[in-house]
Amino acid sequence: MKKDSITIPYDEEKLAALRLYLEQKGQSVEQEMVSAVDALYAKAVPGNVREFLDLRSGMEPKPAEKRKRPRPAAEPEPSPAPLPESRDSF
Repeated sequence: MKKDSITIPYDEEKLAALRLYLEQKGQSVEQEMVSAVDALYAKAVPGNVREFLDLRSGMEPKPAEKRKRPRPAAEPEPSPAPLPESRDSF
């Protein structure tokens, strides 16, 4: 699939600190941003659209992305019948 780029403004010093600490963990800002955008994509784009795009690009849809049939609504349980009023004789 063809790649595109996203450019966002961010504080220079914060970005330098972020790069430094992610590098210590063997990670990069770019890797983390791709993960964050993937999570946003999964949250915002409907599953059937994601599945279509995966099929169009030749990828197998992931099991979690496959559409599930909606469960039938459970029928409400009947309310218990009211107890008869007791008449006390005095």
